[in-house]
Amino acid sequence: MPNDFLSFFLSWMSSPRRVGAVAPSGAALADLITREISATTGPILELGPGTGAFTYKLLKRGVRPQDLTLIEYGSDFMKLLQMRFPGARVLWMDAGRLATERLYDGAPVGAVVSGLPLLNMSTRKVVSIIGGAFSYVRPGGAFYQVTYGMSCPVPRPVLDRLGLRAKLVDRALLNVPPAAVYRLTRRPQMKIVAGSVAPESSARAALEPMQRARDYSAAR
Repeated sequence: MPNDFLSFFLSWMSSPRRVGAVAPSGAALADLITREISATTGPILELGPGTGAFTYKLLKRGVRPQDLTLIEYGSDFMKLLQMRFPGARVLWMDAGRLATERLYDGAPVGAVVSGLPLLNMSTRKVVSIIGGAFSYVRPGGAFYQVTYGMSCPVPRPVLDRLGLRAKLVDRALLNVPPAAVYRLTRRPQMKIVAGSVAPESSARAALEPMQRARDYSAAR
């Protein structure tokens, strides 16, 4: 939108660590972070929507306005978001409180879209945000995170602690500044097998030969 750059830049000037970028996200980045989302994804939780660049693209992907929950801490953007997306739920709150605020009954969320500047936050804050968001994400759902850094903005110890894995979706080099999107998903459930850790499916496969051997011995 014509005035978005100015409002975004002024917000960045007043609080650069909170806003994280000097300009709103461009079309290339909005396409990238939403390209795996469709009308069938279900409820979407968006963190740090700013002026709504990703929100517009989500609606174009077929997501219903009533399936959008926008979490924005910047008061400068609140009225703008409420005006632009009257059918969405727009909440003025700190995303670090997601674990203590019950936004949904159960865990129906199919995707989380985040433009939050995680690189500017403490490890404790990042854990609170991502862990809280995943408490609403259903099995198979994903958390999509923007970063302006060269690698995943979520440190490996945090991923290990939360039982998550991260994969680069792609880079939006035409965005200003250039950005990347990472997809965070839950790791497969793990079980201990003969003193080592293995996926549950591998555990079953490893146990089957032992079970057959016991059955054979018992038959004799």
